[in-house]
Order: sequence, then structure tokens, then C-alpha cells
Amino acid sequence: QVQLVESGGGLVQAGGSLRLSCAASGRTFSSYHMGWFRQAPGKEREFVAVISRSGGTTYYADSVNGRFTISRDNAKNTVSLQMNSLKPEDTAVYYCAADRRIIGVSRASSEYDYWGQGTQVTVSS
Repeated sequence: QVQLVESGGGLVQAGGSLRLSCAASGRTFSSYHMGWFRQAPGKEREFVAVISRSGGTTYYADSVNGRFTISRDNAKNTVSLQMNSLKPEDTAVYYCAADRRIIGVSRASSEYDYWGQGTQVTVSS
């Protein structure tokens, strides 16, 4: 089992940047694919980005591709999401999640086994 704690959210103006971090407990962090999801008020949770166990594979939602970068440090049990050129529509609660499946990475929230509590990101226009 792994516990996830996000940090780094806040209020930023459009065009600005934020870096979210997710700290994981446990010794098996490197065995999980790690994803970031977000949920805006009144909307369903949506995929943002995912990184494979080794860090060698990453995928992004079309809406953030080219602006966000996911990375991980298996030695420190952390996964990060660098968010640049933020837009008001990026406003949401951001969650990190861990997927323990053996096979490839997934964009589906239903495939993830463990979730953090979320961190609020608000982008003002």
C-alpha cells in the first residue's frame, strides 16, 4: 500500500507557473505508474498526465500537452507536475494517483489504486 500527499497548489495569474509535488510513502514507489488528474467544480475527474515506473514513458492530455511536464524521482519517492502558461480553465483540484498494474500506463482513473487528498489550483484571469 502507498500513501500519497500532494503539495504546491495555490492561486496564480493566467500565464504563470506552479509546480505540484506528490510525496509517496512506502518502499515500493518505483513499482507504480504515477498519474495526475484534476477535477473542476461541477465536472468529472479528468486525466492530466501519467509517467511510467521507470520514468521512460509519459503521456499528457491534449489540453495540457506542451505546457505541463510530469517527472518523478524514485530515490525520493516523489512525482511532480510542472505547470506553465496556466489558463483559467486549468483551475481545479489536482490529484496524484498510483497504478500498481504490471502492464502499460493508463489514462483511466478507474485503473488507479491509490489517491492523494488533492491540492487546489486556481488560475485568475
